[in-house]
Amino acid sequence: MRKTVLSLVVALMLGWSGAVHAGDFQKGMEAYQAGDYATALREFQELANAGDALAQTVLGGMHYGGKGVTQDYAAALKWYRLAAEQGDAYGQSLLGTMYQEGLGVAQDYAEASRWYRLGAEQGVADAQSFLGALYQQGLGVAQDYAEAVKWYRLAAEQGEAGPQYNLGRKYDIGEGVAQDYVEAAKWYRLAAEQGFTLAQVNLGTMYEDGLGVAQDYAEALKWYRLAAEQGLVEAQSNLGRMYYYGLGVAQDFVTAHMWANIAAASGGANAMKMRVIVTEMLTPADISKAQKMAREWMEKHQAK
Repeated sequence: MRKTVLSLVVALMLGWSGAVHAGDFQKGMEAYQAGDYATALREFQELANAGDALAQTVLGGMHYGGKGVTQDYAAALKWYRLAAEQGDAYGQSLLGTMYQEGLGVAQDYAEASRWYRLGAEQGVADAQSFLGALYQQGLGVAQDYAEAVKWYRLAAEQGEAGPQYNLGRKYDIGEGVAQDYVEAAKWYRLAAEQGFTLAQVNLGTMYEDGLGVAQDYAEALKWYRLAAEQGLVEAQSNLGRMYYYGLGVAQDFVTAHMWANIAAASGGANAMKMRVIVTEMLTPADISKAQKMAREWMEKHQAK
């Protein structure tokens, strides 16, 4: 998932060396973070017109997100390109995104990969991750799982949850790298601890099956629950199964039905089958209780 415009601006600010027009740039940043987009726009526009690459990138982000101006992808593209052509790594990365998504310009994966590479080689984690994904899918470049692993690793080592999950998945299935469940569990855990749901459910599976870690149903239950509470259907279905068989928790058919019902409501095919099986173990009163629990959980989480 793409970072928000604001998070990219913050990343720019943290990495800013305080070079050209230091005072004006800082004033623009402070105004932007305070929500004073009119002042920020004025400061960044002046700097961008004078050729300041960082200001051009931030100004592009303001046009992209419609901050202080009407949202305008063509204008965002213009400013990203000016910054990118000066070698600004964030400008290059964001220009790659515009080409990949076809925003303000015709979709062009080859151009996206070219700009991502330039940003990635300067260490921008997003660009490394996106370039890895292009190699994974063979979009704009020849499909190459080893190259995908290379770029995912660089981004993962910077602490990015998405690439950490992707790298874990590569080790899990042995794609572009030798299969290694220990490494898979390591990368899944790093992403899972940041709240990445797919990593949480996969780490839960590693614990349930004893792959790369000692088999531990309680740990499996913990990670399934974290992902289930965030709405991941697969984790909800798995959690229902753990309650049904009493794995890592006391056997509880009512709670098993609750989770199966929640997952089934989102189209989980396995959960639909499980709900039928669990229903046979319950009295009508138990079923009513489980349905009430599922309804209350869904109402609570839909309200968030």
